[in-house]
Amino acid sequence: MNEEQPNIKKDILFRVHFLYLVFVLIGVVVFGRLIWVQWGSSEVRSNSERVSTKIFTEEILSAHRGNILSRHGVPFATSLFRYQVEFDFAAQGLDSLETYHEQADSLAGLLAKFFKDKPARAYRKMFREEHARRYRLVNPHPDTTMRSEGWFGQLIDRITGKPYKIRTVYDTLRDHRPVKIFPRTVNYAEWSVLKEYPLLNWNMGMVYHLVETDERIYPFGGLGRRTIGSIATEGHGYGIEDAFRKELEGRNGKALRQRIAHDFFGRVAGEIENPVDGLDIETTLDAELQVMADNYLREQMIRQKALWGTAMIMKVETGELLALVNLDLMKDGVYREAENRALKMTMDPGSTFKLATVLTLLDDAGMSPLEEHDSNDGKPMIVGGVRVVDSHRGDHKIALKRAVAGSSNIYFAQAVWEHYGLTGKKKQYSDFLAENLCLNAPMGLEMLGERPPRIVSEGSWAEVPDPAFKLVKMAYGYRVAMAPIHMLTLYNAIANNGRMMAPMLIRALKRNGKTVREYDPKTLSRSICSDRTLEIVKECLEEVAKTGTASRFFRDTAFLRVAAKTGTAQDTSPDGRKYNRYLGSMVAFFPADNPKYTVMTSILTRRQSGYAYYGAPLAGPVVKRMVDYIAMHQPQETPLAEENRYAPVRLKGGDREQIAEVADELLPDWDIDNEKGWIRVRKDSLLHIEEIDPSPNLVPDVRGMGLKEALFLLESRGLRVEVEGQGAVYAQSIAARQKIKVGQKIKINLR
Repeated sequence: MNEEQPNIKKDILFRVHFLYLVFVLIGVVVFGRLIWVQWGSSEVRSNSERVSTKIFTEEILSAHRGNILSRHGVPFATSLFRYQVEFDFAAQGLDSLETYHEQADSLAGLLAKFFKDKPARAYRKMFREEHARRYRLVNPHPDTTMRSEGWFGQLIDRITGKPYKIRTVYDTLRDHRPVKIFPRTVNYAEWSVLKEYPLLNWNMGMVYHLVETDERIYPFGGLGRRTIGSIATEGHGYGIEDAFRKELEGRNGKALRQRIAHDFFGRVAGEIENPVDGLDIETTLDAELQVMADNYLREQMIRQKALWGTAMIMKVETGELLALVNLDLMKDGVYREAENRALKMTMDPGSTFKLATVLTLLDDAGMSPLEEHDSNDGKPMIVGGVRVVDSHRGDHKIALKRAVAGSSNIYFAQAVWEHYGLTGKKKQYSDFLAENLCLNAPMGLEMLGERPPRIVSEGSWAEVPDPAFKLVKMAYGYRVAMAPIHMLTLYNAIANNGRMMAPMLIRALKRNGKTVREYDPKTLSRSICSDRTLEIVKECLEEVAKTGTASRFFRDTAFLRVAAKTGTAQDTSPDGRKYNRYLGSMVAFFPADNPKYTVMTSILTRRQSGYAYYGAPLAGPVVKRMVDYIAMHQPQETPLAEENRYAPVRLKGGDREQIAEVADELLPDWDIDNEKGWIRVRKDSLLHIEEIDPSPNLVPDVRGMGLKEALFLLESRGLRVEVEGQGAVYAQSIAARQKIKVGQKIKINLR
């Protein structure tokens, strides 16, 4: 008995130690497994991420795209936030059919009255059909439940022997694909009204999702669209919209949302990255001059049945482009901005290129302006083995001034051949054009599609197949590839006393009216010629306007002295084949004694009976009208008087809340109680506030409002708006408080 007790104790201790070891091993395994689950398991990590994505989602907060503005702040392109409701007809909040139908019928009537696009019964039908299609009961099967509720009732059922009842139940099939219920997107003011309607004011978004888009608006329609550009598909955009894509887009923000209930999320505090709105781009374009140039060019092209044309206005001192118009004849017979011909067109410029030849002959070859050549009364002559013809008869031995005024091809062909062809200095001629006159590279608008000029097509003269032919042709503007912008820049340099300024289209990048980056005028060459040559060239160009090819437009110099040059070039293929297309151009700067503006028009047309194709009659009328308009309506950039600097001259009407915000900063005595609704504001010695009738069926009085506010208010009431002018609305074609007809056209005039 005594011997068995130690064995029992030993056996018990062994079992205890064994169990202890087992538990330790289990603990180690569990602890190791915990470590593995926490840090090592890809499956657990994947499941954790999946669960996390269902609980937390990232919301993108869209940045507002920047505006493209004129030099005076008029918007050529702007963005407006628009809203659309995407309804979830399978949401659980709509399971109560009685409540849903009651609310949906009310919403249908209100939407029909608001949008005026279809009757209420059509909306009602859509709501019922979409709900039935996306929320269906399928697979009927029996289900047993207790007859009575509560423990006492269920006890009685069991005693009586009838504890259960059988009913038919269904599986629910839900289709959560969203359905757009508005016929169009709406602006913020409209959404402020709509969100108070039945169903739209439900459950903090559980039954619908509000989609916010940044819609691009072009207040001037197609005006200057090749320059303003498009934000089409990536890689297919153009113009300023595409060149400054990143600056305009800004940076989207992010917000972390946590799931609180089915289809309902709340933002997590402290986890919001606010969006950074895009920058506004202030261009050098003058909206008034752009409209004027477009109208004059369009009228002339229609009159002459032209193929395409371009018109430009440049500020002499800075090289700023005040107007840039490009029109193409489309297949439907309408002229639109389809290609930026001013920057991309590289074809023979014709006689406008003779300015470059004159500068080369005078400054590089040292030719005397009195040197004479026989123009042979315009009859064909052989120069350097090339047949040359003048378009103008009546001259024989003429000097430089007469040759420029009459645009003599023969004179310049002979002069260049004698000074550069016979002396073997062809390369010297082209080098001067390229280096001294900057005609060898783009002039600063590459981002907008500018193509570089081309003097010698294939590198050096040694590679040119017929150098003599090319040299003679170059003398009067053939066998060189130039865009109108290059010619305009060259003439502008003469107007600017020899200083060549790069063409400038962007003035500044701004945010909230404050300049972030300013673009300064860029000088391409401080002096493209000597002072002596400059005086001679100016005198020659004035002679063109007085007695030469442009004299029919500028002969009377009592009102305004103008310096000009015309040019005509027949379109030819690289191998010399001639087409029945002619490019007519005219360049002018004025006033000739103190130039402020340089203007140019180039028009391509077919030679056809009864229509012009020479530069003077084809492009001249447009240049003449632009010169006269600018001379009579020169935009004055006069600073405000000291006493008016800190007070607004006038206030535009619009949304009362926004007007109040501005007025609080500018007018200390501003006081207004109600900050909702729309108002008109007039200011003389006092402020006059007039409330606008809120009735959606009556035409509102938008006089005094800015363009954006007027468009909002008129379009929200179903009117189609036509805009003329710039500034604030001063007249409207339909009087206020007239009954609205949906789709009715209304014209508003701004100044």
